[in-house]
Amino acid sequence: MAAKRVGLAEFLTLAKTHPLLDVRSPGEYLHAHIPGALSLPLFSDEERKVVGTAYKQQSKQVAIKIGLKYFGVKMVEMVETVEAMFKDLNPTKSGSNKSSSQSSKISPQKSDQSSNTNIPFSQSSQTTQSTLNTPTFISKIVLVHCWRGGMRSAGVAWLLDLYGYQVYTLQGGYKAYRGWVLEQFEKGYPIQILGGYTGSGKTEVLKALANKSECVIDLEGLAGHKGSAFGNMGLPLQPSQEMFENKLAQALANTSQTEDIEKSSPRCIWMEDESQRIGTVIIPTVLYQKMREKKVFFLDIPFESRLDYICIHYGKFSKDQLINAIIRIKKKLGGLETKTAINALVEDDVRSSFRVLLQYYDKLYSKGLERNRENPSSLVTRIDAPVVNDQANAALVQAQQ
Repeated sequence: MAAKRVGLAEFLTLAKTHPLLDVRSPGEYLHAHIPGALSLPLFSDEERKVVGTAYKQQSKQVAIKIGLKYFGVKMVEMVETVEAMFKDLNPTKSGSNKSSSQSSKISPQKSDQSSNTNIPFSQSSQTTQSTLNTPTFISKIVLVHCWRGGMRSAGVAWLLDLYGYQVYTLQGGYKAYRGWVLEQFEKGYPIQILGGYTGSGKTEVLKALANKSECVIDLEGLAGHKGSAFGNMGLPLQPSQEMFENKLAQALANTSQTEDIEKSSPRCIWMEDESQRIGTVIIPTVLYQKMREKKVFFLDIPFESRLDYICIHYGKFSKDQLINAIIRIKKKLGGLETKTAINALVEDDVRSSFRVLLQYYDKLYSKGLERNRENPSSLVTRIDAPVVNDQANAALVQAQQ
């Protein structure tokens, strides 16, 4: 059966139950990709550059010949890599003897931009929370895409089809997917916002709501950052802006497909009240503006309880890390407060240091709560909560809906 080109909707539906191969270069994949996609690059970054230059400066035919030289020596290894993938994803199915022997040599790894000869095969560590767990693949269906649905995906699709796989390619490639991503932010969603001062444990409350079968999108989880100057501590590097958008769009699409059975309408989607910038990434403006129009359920928790929470969760980091974070907000915090907070850390008085910082963030959040919201008093519902407690506060929030 020849490879079949399908539209984006069908392609994404198939991707829920079948492996998705991104055959763009390692650098393209590393920058951003469809969440859950695996990297199987046809060309290395340098090879892609050579082929692209030949295409622009010489001719399509010259570029194809150069590309075929690169492709030819990789064919066997690419097939064996896909065989090993199916064996790893479905260990109950026995593969061919050759595949079994090769699986120990070819193991999943992150895309390596510097690789020129190996065929890196990897699953992104930057998948969205809404991405399904890796399923067990019981068929030989595989999905393939490149940048525009052109020669790279066609070449790999031809190879895998020749070997016996049922291959589907994406019309328009990753470029079409990016168009779909941006469209998701234009749609209307039944969003409800969880608010609260710093140290209220909002992320934990969102997790508790999710465990109560509420629809939740954890923006900080998708961004890989907790939103303050201290928000990157203990976390890996953030995704690129493009990858963040991909993950967010996928999460929106997944959650918007669920319905409230009792009300026969889309279920509300809980998000945290964030600044538009979360570390190095930005919530798309059109979506952020919609968020500022939604109801806010504000957890009003006493200062000392929030300070306890902050001391437990951030007091474990080194003095140098904490001092560097304080220095990053020196201009906004003020010279005296900066000096006071740092001196307290030096003297091992973490609580006094964090008290200064929490007072600063409370003032900042109060201003942000009303910024870019029309008539905020009608949007904000304050919920008195005696302590930081994810389960109890999730129940309080649900009771106010």
